[in-house]
Amino acid sequence: MRHFLNIVSQILSIVLYPLFVPTYGMALFSYAYSTPEHPVPLIWTLVAVLGTLLLTCILPATAIWTLVRKGKVSSMQIFNARERTYPYMYAALGFCFWTYLLVSILHVPFYIGTVAVGATVAIGLVTVINHWWKISAHLTGFGGLFGGVLSFCMGIGAIPTWPMLAVWLAASLILMCARLYLNAHTPAQVVAGWLLGIMCTFLPYAIICYVL
Repeated sequence: MRHFLNIVSQILSIVLYPLFVPTYGMALFSYAYSTPEHPVPLIWTLVAVLGTLLLTCILPATAIWTLVRKGKVSSMQIFNARERTYPYMYAALGFCFWTYLLVSILHVPFYIGTVAVGATVAIGLVTVINHWWKISAHLTGFGGLFGGVLSFCMGIGAIPTWPMLAVWLAASLILMCARLYLNAHTPAQVVAGWLLGIMCTFLPYAIICYVL
């Protein structure tokens, strides 16, 4: 049983690796954003999704792989908190270019642009926090995706259903358990990461819509 749980936890950690999450989100947003009344051109979708994959995944992952080859980082998973600073900085740089692509070139709706900015801020905060505390990047990414979905729903005027919220919360809890089972983080670190992700990608748009 322990071997099975270890395999499942490893798979979840790989599938929901923080650098993959923005591409999942952009693919989801592109699909939901296109409607029969207002279809999104295929080229726009390809540029948005592939651009996200390149800038938030491939380029940062290449930088991390280079650091691994040079012996500055022990593995792609970066278990050692002291090794995370440079990989996180490279990822933050890629996120900055990604945000520029979405906002200035593709002219995405405001609520999607806000999510991109929030995700970039989140990885910047994780980089800073990591100097003192090994906050979970996995849960920051997944919490950011959850917050992005909430912002998207708010932006298009849709009300999230309770079953949808239950699924997202259950998925978050499962990922938390997986990271804890692998002894990658403490309970406080995974919860803090999740909350940080949500706050960065959901609260800004919510505040702009309902407070300002």
